[in-house]
Amino acid sequence: MNRTTKVRAAASMLLASTALGFAMPAVAQDAPADEEALPGEIVVTATKREESLQKVPLSIQALGEETLDQQQVASLDDFSKLLPSVSFQSFGPGQSQIYFRGVSSGGDGLHIGPAPATGLYLDEIPVTTIAGSVDLHVYDIARIEALSGPQGTLFGASSLSGTLRLITNKPSTAGFEGGADVQINKYGKGEFGGSLEGFLNFPLSDNAALRVVGFYRREGGYIDNIAGSRTFTLDDTDPATNLTVTNAALVEDDFNDAETFGGRAALKIDLDDNWTVTPTIIYQNQETSGPFLFDPRKGDLKVTDFQETRYKDRWFQAALTVEGKIGNWDMVYSGGYFERKVNSAADYSYYSVAYDTYGSYYTNFPTGTGGFLDPSQFVFTADKYTKQTHELRFVSPSENRFRVTAGVFFQRQTDAIAANYDIAGLSGIPTPPNSNLIPVGAAFGDTVFLTRIDRKDRDLAAFAEATYDITEEVKLTAGIRGFEAKSSLFGFSGFNRNALQAICLPTTATNRPCDNVDKKYKETGETHKVNLSWQVTPEKMIYATYSTGFRPGGNNRRPGILPFDSDTLSNYEIGWKTSWLDRKLRLNGAVFYEEWKDLQFGLVPVGNNGVTNTYNAGDARIYGIEGDFALSLGGFTLSGSGTYIDAQLTTDFCQVDATGNIVCVPGVTPAAAKGTRLPVQPKFKGSLTARYEFPLGSNDAFVQGSMNHQGGTRTFLTDDDFAAVGPTGAFTTFDFSAGTNFGNWSVEAFIQNAFDKRGQLSLNTACSTTICGAFSRVYPVKPQIFGLKLGTKF
Repeated sequence: MNRTTKVRAAASMLLASTALGFAMPAVAQDAPADEEALPGEIVVTATKREESLQKVPLSIQALGEETLDQQQVASLDDFSKLLPSVSFQSFGPGQSQIYFRGVSSGGDGLHIGPAPATGLYLDEIPVTTIAGSVDLHVYDIARIEALSGPQGTLFGASSLSGTLRLITNKPSTAGFEGGADVQINKYGKGEFGGSLEGFLNFPLSDNAALRVVGFYRREGGYIDNIAGSRTFTLDDTDPATNLTVTNAALVEDDFNDAETFGGRAALKIDLDDNWTVTPTIIYQNQETSGPFLFDPRKGDLKVTDFQETRYKDRWFQAALTVEGKIGNWDMVYSGGYFERKVNSAADYSYYSVAYDTYGSYYTNFPTGTGGFLDPSQFVFTADKYTKQTHELRFVSPSENRFRVTAGVFFQRQTDAIAANYDIAGLSGIPTPPNSNLIPVGAAFGDTVFLTRIDRKDRDLAAFAEATYDITEEVKLTAGIRGFEAKSSLFGFSGFNRNALQAICLPTTATNRPCDNVDKKYKETGETHKVNLSWQVTPEKMIYATYSTGFRPGGNNRRPGILPFDSDTLSNYEIGWKTSWLDRKLRLNGAVFYEEWKDLQFGLVPVGNNGVTNTYNAGDARIYGIEGDFALSLGGFTLSGSGTYIDAQLTTDFCQVDATGNIVCVPGVTPAAAKGTRLPVQPKFKGSLTARYEFPLGSNDAFVQGSMNHQGGTRTFLTDDDFAAVGPTGAFTTFDFSAGTNFGNWSVEAFIQNAFDKRGQLSLNTACSTTICGAFSRVYPVKPQIFGLKLGTKF
């Protein structure tokens, strides 16, 4: 796109935005938190200062506590549908990758690969995790802040596409309070579920308070594992050696249930009038069984799994926040230690099906007693993540004409990666002729492919952001962040035959046969931002922003494959925050153009045995418009939010050669050509909610209806992968609820996805797309679910 075209595109979006805004976007409304806030506004801390949402010159959507409660929000799947600029890929709870504004290559979520493209914060502390994001149970949460666009200046490395912040309710010395909620629900075509949640706030003295939260939630299953069989040819021409296997032992209805429990405790101590310390501990345990993706070729919400699927995710975070004053400047220290353990077992047998014609050493295993081994593979993985973070920042007085926020940040995160790809009984048979899988002397047991790698990532940064009031209405903000990033891989990854070849170095470790991966990566750089805002009237503001973001590069595990470099995002944005009709109507929005350079992408080269490499696939551009509105007319409120995005490559992504590196050869069709649409993000996504509150006798009552819509998506970036899987389709769902209160109690009935639409959030494969694309499965929106909720506050 040339400069003239960019200008015309931006002008067209700006002219269209006024009309579009009235059909779009909604932001949650909560009680005011300071005198600057307009009635019903939320106060946010997106700029590391407390400010009214309507006064922050950034594109932010905030979901307040009331909205989270009214929309039955309990997990990422629930709140992401209310955030139109947010999209995600997922294999189930705790296995999602989050993106803003279509900044997605579809190649994230790898243990050995790119860092996440979106920052995830719990209060002041990042919990962004290598591979999948934690799926925090949402209860007693003050608000969720979704910051669209690169947030590299204040939030650092993994905030390339945006930052998602979950802000908890804090202890208060104002008085004792508590609450409890109990819910029972049932999927229309599945099982019963429910939850029990509660919190207590204890003032311990005039200067100390304790807040504790506990929760338990069980989600019933809705996917059936139906009977099936498959016949392996064992990759030869002799029908007598064919082997038929069935899944009869695993046939079960509604077998993808989930159980989540945990709690939170925070202690606030006012040391004096200026200094406060708040230690916090959070723990969550989440266990699921069965897959959360279904196979439409087998029927609605049905699969034929031949191996058991389990997922267990336990994590805790210990955090400390110290707030105080040095002179008239605020000082904030926030530090945390995060530890997460994830164990999973999954059916990997479609890999065996696909490889049944690749070579005898993949499926042909004579037992030595006249029979053949069932070659179906299954995979066990175990990850232990740790993250240590420290941030110290200083904030000048908010009443000054020139204001500064500056600080330093340190982060060290690790992942101890263990993966076993097994064929049951493999270790008990003789070595097959011409087999490379189980050579004599290899101590792999039943494992075909083994990974034992330690990954370490370290970030060190210094940042500063300053605002100058040119006039009382016009403000200029500029910021910069300098960083140093390091990462390393060390250990073993390969087939068991690799252990006997010269590519391995001896090791004293007992969990692997040798070491064949030892790689390091280091880079330095900076990211920056400039923002100009104009408070046209007390109720109307416009702003313009230029900002950049980055994601560090890293290492590929295969020998001879080059490291991948950092990718960067430049964002050009014009936005507005406005109130109309005596503040009965709130209308916010932004138009944006983003340039993504050297986007990181995970790809399995043909003939590479399923081992993924990460490449810098090329450049892309993204433009769009996003916004939200809220209209309040007495007891009736209408709110909505929406985003339109056009994202595509601006350079060819060339093919990968036999050595595993990218080559651009004239006349050779690229893996994805210039103009290819970026995957995962729909072009349009939006929601609309109507709520009417009215008196019912001496009580208050309400009825509410919501509509959520998103367009279809391209599922994969490269043409071969996309051709193997196909696109997702557009869908629309509707949610309804009604309830009343009596004294301190409230009761509510709801139905979500009322017409049971089978919306496709993503299409995924059980192994690499080039091998298993024909067996892709659908990650759907939650099926129709009915529920009844009873709650009390005291």
